[in-house]
Amino acid sequence: MFRHFICGALVTAWLAGAFTACTTASTDSGERDLARYVDPTIGSAGHGHVFVGANVPFGGVQLGPTNITEGWDWCSGYHASDTTVIGFAHTHLSGTGIGDKGDILLMPITGTVATPVKARTYLSTYSHARETAQAGYYKTHLDRYGIDAELTATPRTGFHRYTFPATDSARVLINLYDGIGWDAASQLRMVAVNDSTVEGYRLSKGWAPDDRVYFVAEFSKPFAGLTVYADTTVIPARDGRPERTVVVPDSYGILDFGPMPQGGQIEARVAISGVSIAGAKVNLAAETERADGTVRSFDDTRAAARQAWNDLLGHMRVESDDTARLRTFYTAVYHASFFPAVFNDVTGEYRGANGYIETDSTDIYTIFSLWDTYRAAHPLYTITAPERVGDFVNSFIHIFEQQGKVPVWHLAGNETDCMVGIPSVQVVADAILKGIPGFDVEKAYSAIAMYSQLNERGLKQVRERGYIPADEEGESVAKALEYCISDWSVAQVAKKLGKQEDYEYFLERSKNYRHYFDSTDCFMKGRLADGSWRTPFNPNYSTHRGDDYCEGNAWQYTWLVPHDFEGLFALFPSPEAAEAKLDSTFAVPYDGGPNASPDISGLIGQYAQGNEPNHSTIYAYAYLGKQWKTARLARRIMDEFFDDTAGGLCGNEDCGQMSAWYVFNALGFYPANPANGAFVLGSPVFDKVTFPVGGGRTFTVIAENNGSENIYIQSATLNGKPYTKAYITYRDIMDGGELKLVMGPQPNEGFGAAPEDRPRSVMQ
Repeated sequence: MFRHFICGALVTAWLAGAFTACTTASTDSGERDLARYVDPTIGSAGHGHVFVGANVPFGGVQLGPTNITEGWDWCSGYHASDTTVIGFAHTHLSGTGIGDKGDILLMPITGTVATPVKARTYLSTYSHARETAQAGYYKTHLDRYGIDAELTATPRTGFHRYTFPATDSARVLINLYDGIGWDAASQLRMVAVNDSTVEGYRLSKGWAPDDRVYFVAEFSKPFAGLTVYADTTVIPARDGRPERTVVVPDSYGILDFGPMPQGGQIEARVAISGVSIAGAKVNLAAETERADGTVRSFDDTRAAARQAWNDLLGHMRVESDDTARLRTFYTAVYHASFFPAVFNDVTGEYRGANGYIETDSTDIYTIFSLWDTYRAAHPLYTITAPERVGDFVNSFIHIFEQQGKVPVWHLAGNETDCMVGIPSVQVVADAILKGIPGFDVEKAYSAIAMYSQLNERGLKQVRERGYIPADEEGESVAKALEYCISDWSVAQVAKKLGKQEDYEYFLERSKNYRHYFDSTDCFMKGRLADGSWRTPFNPNYSTHRGDDYCEGNAWQYTWLVPHDFEGLFALFPSPEAAEAKLDSTFAVPYDGGPNASPDISGLIGQYAQGNEPNHSTIYAYAYLGKQWKTARLARRIMDEFFDDTAGGLCGNEDCGQMSAWYVFNALGFYPANPANGAFVLGSPVFDKVTFPVGGGRTFTVIAENNGSENIYIQSATLNGKPYTKAYITYRDIMDGGELKLVMGPQPNEGFGAAPEDRPRSVMQ
């Protein structure tokens, strides 16, 4: 099935003049060009699942190569082990454990395409040796067609440049059918509106149950026609159901550009919108046209994308002679800054969580992998992107108003309810407690406090019993511990706002973790409705998404009380017993059993750096007065599980959380409690770090005598005065000044050991 459209007019003069071949984009050089340390392919092997392609910080377009999904490790549409490509899609996820997106895919080709058109009939191979991946830019060579494909992006548009060999049949294939992983096309449309423009939409179902992407694509040369094909899929008979044929119109389109000389180029600008084709048109004009109506060149767009990354990377300037460490660090900052992604059109319109078109005066964001990112990525944004944090919170407030609860895991305006807890609560609380401007504090508080009244995900049982019975709700321990962190966060905001009754209520709820602690063996474990412990019990075993935990075991979840480590330690027979148990966590060999989650990776004993529930565990030592043990483990984890290779991540990137963990630890501190405004000191890897904090002020961290052996803090000064605390605060950083750490090869067991020098739950 196909339709054939013949264009009658030549491309307009202004468009033909605007898309001209340009020289390679120039960038700043020297110290200002921090983007030179970014390698987007770090983490593209193993289980990293990172996006590789062209984008800008927090942009709605992630334009990059897409291959055919070959399993879990292909969730981003790219894997270092693969050298096939079916085209360049404008939306991708990064580091997730579920595949989705892959919308509006373009593929330059030559010659004819076999019918019926399928991705496997036209795909090409490529070589990593002929691939270039940089911040804001991607290039590869398509072996099958001899075409060089270059990509760059703005927040809402993707810019393609294809360089062809000599051919009598230069073509561009538009694939609306194929998505990534779980994504399945439901309704597709593409129409050539003139001889240089195609517009349409892609509606799909998958992880996001109602994903809508509208697009407008403008080409630099006129095409002779658009041939549109349907995808016809035969579903065989099974389980008593008859064989059936499913036809999805407008699945593939082929644009015919005719003969092309050697080195001839076709450029395409593609804008997307979650609202409408009209919205995509406005986005295209706003982000690709100059004030005089001319179109920005590919190279100007590439340079602007690189500058956007340099601006963000410049929020932290680090000094080191170790180039590999610099590459690892700045790539981690880069990877941590893809999401949340802007979701509204430049007009302010966006598709709300209620399915209706809404309008707001601030930017609205989506792709909130909150079970992961509340732990470190969102605290990092309060330093690297504070001007966006208010808009993130506004997005949460609107989602609350539209769906009746703050987000769990929001994707393309859809609530996926993925993972446990409702961790946007902590993110909002942290923003309020840090005094981040740009949102209505009372509305924000109401939104997060209301979560406790929901009747889903075990919350009704929390209200009625104080705990979630394991025989009534799956992953009961994981859910309950996450709610305790949320409750503590709400309590601190209530206290700040003078809501004493709320403060007392939520503070008491935050101690519900005590219901799951078995003092006979000092493990968190599932409790049944009759009050007994679930049996049999094996602290090593994990059943993926099918037990009392979530992608973890009892060893790992026993320490998921970062909001109240002091209270957790009090449940042990003594502080020494708590320390011994913590030591054992890093020494007892892990054996998760045959059904364990693949996310449990990056192992030191039972500790799993490759999955988020463990990300605060090593800082528990500092709360016990043993900061030096935190330092030792922080340095070990950074050295063993993070590097500047394709396999340089030990687990899923998870929309920036894994990289954010590294960023903080490389700087020398970490927000163990994600909402108390304190950062526990670890072991910095850089000699000097400078944070511009506004008003011409900077905050500087200097590590004297730093090195691969000198990993322990011997002494410290803050603004020239002796400093003995095992933490610094957000306010310390934002007020400006200098923290100097003198490093050495032996533990200084006295540093941060006094009770008054240890981090505490309440630090704001």
